[in-house]
Amino acid sequence: MRRPQDGRMSRFSGGPMGRERTAVYLLFFLAGAAVGTWTARIPAIKERLGLGEGQFSLALLAIAAGAMIGMTAVGRLVDRHGSHRVMIPAALVQGLVLVPSAYAPDLAVLAGTLLLFGIAHGVLDVSMNANAVEVERACGRPVMSSFHAVFSIGGFAGATTGGLFAHLALTPAATFWTLGLVIAALAWWAARWALRPVPSGASASAGGSGLPKGTLFLGVLAFCCLVGEGAAADWSSVYLREDLGASPGFAAAGYAAFSLMMTAGRLMGDRLAARFGPVPLVRCCGLLAAIGLGLALLGGHPLAGVAGFGCFGAGLSCIVPQVFSAAGHRDPAFAGRALARVASIGYLGFLSGPVLIGAAGEVAGLPRALAVPALLAAFVALTAAALRTPAGETVR
Repeated sequence: MRRPQDGRMSRFSGGPMGRERTAVYLLFFLAGAAVGTWTARIPAIKERLGLGEGQFSLALLAIAAGAMIGMTAVGRLVDRHGSHRVMIPAALVQGLVLVPSAYAPDLAVLAGTLLLFGIAHGVLDVSMNANAVEVERACGRPVMSSFHAVFSIGGFAGATTGGLFAHLALTPAATFWTLGLVIAALAWWAARWALRPVPSGASASAGGSGLPKGTLFLGVLAFCCLVGEGAAADWSSVYLREDLGASPGFAAAGYAAFSLMMTAGRLMGDRLAARFGPVPLVRCCGLLAAIGLGLALLGGHPLAGVAGFGCFGAGLSCIVPQVFSAAGHRDPAFAGRALARVASIGYLGFLSGPVLIGAAGEVAGLPRALAVPALLAAFVALTAAALRTPAGETVR
């Protein structure tokens, strides 16, 4: 990694950034926990308001719309004021903004509260990734993948906690108040240790759009991967059950294997990136994802399906963290805007991918439709060289 020439980060050059890394780990964990807790309490809120699936899908769409608004709007704020001044307030708000959803009297109010939750999540997503890039730059070695692993662990912890509250017959309001206060307290604590990078000015490597060259294509790579993540989340169980004849319980093992292997892959990703470099890592991961999903589609047996989705998750695990890292390192002056663009394009893939695959499945059958994410993973492998950043800024 090329050292900064202006000395702004020199005070960190002698240490491993332990406290600063811990602060970012904590924020990634809290972001995942908020999403996981909300997911666990969906049935209770849906039942309380007497909403059907179609009506409730509109409320879920409000989260997606809010996240897109937050992601696209926050980039300039991060670049102008510094990621730490954005991510801490966003973390505080994300925890507390779920509370009104537990008291919403109807669908309209629920959608409004979830829109705010989505905005807070989108703002936090971009700003904490920008801060993670700064920490990675100061460490001088890859650390981004482990941050994303902690997000997944937080999601599991939040879903488990929400499920426990539901098992104890506690209300969503009690769940969200508890979550909100815990998140607020931990976010305040993280603020004491968070890295406070100095906002920098414009850079000559940016084009007229104010973004580093190649940012749009990095967003395309994120889109390709998140189409696969969304497809695995929404269609893996359906495929195992309806096309491979798995039992209802075993059908759920497909996504469980995908999630487990994705988390495991992200925990190993930093070591792999440091040893082999991001381009070879992403190339191999894309091939593994394509071959794994191909195994699931061609194996013709539920066990092959579960194994294939596990390999698919392992393959996708390291790609998005490396894409985000490349976007943030390409030009530090525009890291916020670059990450906002890449994250919003990628999130669009997560939202639209399952819908498009469902529509294609109606026409051509689900196995053929699921071949699309495999082809997209292969495309990522073929174009992995796009992660090379100019002037030797790639972190190794």
